[in-house]
Amino acid sequence: MSAREAMEAKIEELGLVPVVVLENAEDAAPLAKALCEGGLPVAEVTFRTAAAQESIRRMSEAYPDMLVGAGTVLSIEQVDKAVEAGAKFIVSPGFDPEVVDYCLEKEIPVFPGLITPSELAQAAKRGLRVVKFFPAEQFGGVSTIKALAAPYVGMKFMPTGGISAKNLKDYLSCKSIVACGGSWMVKGDMIKAGEFEKIKELTAEAVALAKEIRG
Repeated sequence: MSAREAMEAKIEELGLVPVVVLENAEDAAPLAKALCEGGLPVAEVTFRTAAAQESIRRMSEAYPDMLVGAGTVLSIEQVDKAVEAGAKFIVSPGFDPEVVDYCLEKEIPVFPGLITPSELAQAAKRGLRVVKFFPAEQFGGVSTIKALAAPYVGMKFMPTGGISAKNLKDYLSCKSIVACGGSWMVKGDMIKAGEFEKIKELTAEAVALAKEIRG
């Protein structure tokens, strides 16, 4: 099993990927602790803030077994920064051939975002088997994913965008979905307020819900 396949299997086992926006790297380790203790040792730290790289470093160093990845990666430069900081996987909001090919060349697990059959064809051509579907709710949600999956047998999806505890069952009940990305258990205002115990509780609830849905 390759590193990418092992990563995909672990993410599918967890069923959820918290999408994290950190404004202050000081919050990284406490957040990682809350997620791990809540039963979800994975995080997609978005490169939307200046604190992203240092946050990934701190989370990875404090919890080396945690699957810490970088999200909203828009360039090769960001790929290098994320991996140097300890990121174990890369997620991009759209399908950027340059970023995808660079990750594949370096054997870095990558989950590019897409919403169309043409983009999915490009992913399949490169041997990818798990892709991000973003923004999920705005582009038809589960029904669109099922339609895309039909001609691309074996392709799996990691939808993000508009997913919460309210519609998680709709998504995780679909066999073509490995995991759902979401931020409802790691909202920015809770992080800023230092409400890590609350984050731990919401994470544990999300994990229990995912297990209940998948049996």
